[in-house]
Amino acid sequence: MPHIDSHPAGSFCWFELGTTDQHAAKTFYSSLFGWAAGDSPMGPGHVYTTFALDGRACAAAYTITAEMSRQGVPPHWMVYVAVGSADDTAAKAKELGGKVMMAPFDVMDLGRMAVIEDPAGAPFSIWQGKSVKGSGITAEPGTFCWGELSTSDVPAAQAFYSGLFGWNIVPGQVDENYLHIENAGAMIGGIPPSQYRNPNVPPHWVSYFLVTDCDATATKAKDLGATLLFGPETMEKVGRLAFVADPQGAVFAIFKPAR
Repeated sequence: MPHIDSHPAGSFCWFELGTTDQHAAKTFYSSLFGWAAGDSPMGPGHVYTTFALDGRACAAAYTITAEMSRQGVPPHWMVYVAVGSADDTAAKAKELGGKVMMAPFDVMDLGRMAVIEDPAGAPFSIWQGKSVKGSGITAEPGTFCWGELSTSDVPAAQAFYSGLFGWNIVPGQVDENYLHIENAGAMIGGIPPSQYRNPNVPPHWVSYFLVTDCDATATKAKDLGATLLFGPETMEKVGRLAFVADPQGAVFAIFKPAR
C-alpha cells in the first residue's frame, strides 16, 4: 500500500468526522471501509478516534460537543489543508475575506491548527504538522481521494483559495464547467458549477473516499443504516460515484475511477 510521510503545502492532509454518536460511527466506518479504530484521551469524558489502514492513520472522529450542537453544528466531515505556518495562513485568510472561526492553537506536540470559513461560509481546517504530518496512506480503497467544494460563489472561491494556498484552479478536461484544483502538480479536488448545488444547504467541502466497487459499497452503506443521497451514478470518462449520509447524517462521497 502507498505509504506517505508528509504532504506538500496546500494539499489535503487530514480528514476528520464530527459526529453525535462516536461509537456508532466507529462501527459504521470500520465495517464500510475496513478501518481499524483506536481511541486516545482528549479531555474529561472524551476520546479522539484515529482510523487506520495497514497500520497507517487515514482519518479520525470525535463527538460534537454540547456547545457545538447549540451553535447548530451538524455531523460533518472536515478537510484539513497542510500549511507551513498556521498563523501566517490564518492571517492571510482573513485578509482575503475569510473568517477565522478558531484562531491558531497547538495540539500538544502533534501540530498547530486553525479553523477557517471561506468568504461564502464553507469551513475547513489548516494543519501545520509537527510530530504528525497527517494521513499516512493514500491511493488505496478506503482512503481520501478528492475534495469537492460546494459553493454559492465559484469566482470568489477561485480567488480566495488560489490566493491562500496557491492552487491552480482550471476547467476540467471532461467538463469545462467543473473546475479542477491542482496543487504541487497533482489534481486534488474540484468545484462544480453553483447552479447544480442545493441552495438550501450551506457551502461546504465534501470528502471523497476511494472504493473498488461503488455499487457494492453503496449497498453496504445502506445496509449499515446510511442514506443514499445521490447515485451510484456513472460520470463518463471520470468514474462511478455516490453521495452518502452516514447514520448520524454526516455526508461523504464514494468513488471508483474510470479505467
